[in-house]
Amino acid sequence: MSTRHELESAPWAGRTRRYDILKEGTAALVIITVIVVALSAFFGSPDDKQITFKEWAINAPADFYATSVQELAGTSGSAGYGAPYNTASSGVNVGPFHLAQIIGVKHPVDNVNDFVITPLTTFNNSPDVASGLKQWQGADSKTHLAWATAYDSALGKANQDASKVPAGDYGPVPQLATGLLTMAKSGSLDGVLLSQGNYFQNDNTKQTLFLGDGNYFNDQSTAAHLQGDTWGMMNETGRYPGQAWLWLYSFWYQIPPFNNGDSHPFGANADAYIMVIMGILSLSLVCMPLIPGIKALPRKIPVHRLIWRNYYEEENL
Repeated sequence: MSTRHELESAPWAGRTRRYDILKEGTAALVIITVIVVALSAFFGSPDDKQITFKEWAINAPADFYATSVQELAGTSGSAGYGAPYNTASSGVNVGPFHLAQIIGVKHPVDNVNDFVITPLTTFNNSPDVASGLKQWQGADSKTHLAWATAYDSALGKANQDASKVPAGDYGPVPQLATGLLTMAKSGSLDGVLLSQGNYFQNDNTKQTLFLGDGNYFNDQSTAAHLQGDTWGMMNETGRYPGQAWLWLYSFWYQIPPFNNGDSHPFGANADAYIMVIMGILSLSLVCMPLIPGIKALPRKIPVHRLIWRNYYEEENL
């Protein structure tokens, strides 16, 4: 055994003193907590306040009104999303495999009732809206669809200006959309959507879907640089550094064919393809020690011998 090894293995003969690891750990925790709280008070968080339906209805009433009509007509983005919310479409796919369909509808969302009709039944509506709600509830689904699609089409041609929509057989759809807009402006819609089905509810899926169907939420995301083409997945609001480790996920959204838009098969199904790519890369990293050729690299490229050169020199290895 070398002299160095003898010294390293010999009992300690120097001075000793009592050491309390619990006391030191507690002191370190207190000090770090004080520092974190102090820095938070000065710098805070770059995150903006959450967007509410009240904010949306007040700042962009025409967009909220038009989105409410789309929910009734079934033409909104989430109404045609497919699994896990409904069966309106086959969802994203990887080749012949439709991943969402394989999982099925696990979180059912009824856009008409969950977003419009049920919330209106909880609100103190005006006589006009109450009458329209009663008329809607007394009609069948086929009539509902005819009313809503006719008004949705007319509103789109009028550039979302309800005052320019010509007269037509729209049933109570205009009154219902107006009633929901009034409810949202009062702030009541936020609480109603959150508490549907359970008083102690913390599932924000329905609110997020409804917000995402309109343009207001998307516009706020664009202004905060949170879109996919601005590497938004790895940013916080305002391009503050966020989850930088997500760069590898966000990278794929910046290059063809994944950034070619929804008209391209890979662009329309980018989320699914990128999930598969990242799954393969992650699995490859986990299995790297088992891959022939890769596991032999340390012997072929002995960087470790350079780092631990003193050890190898002493042991004559």
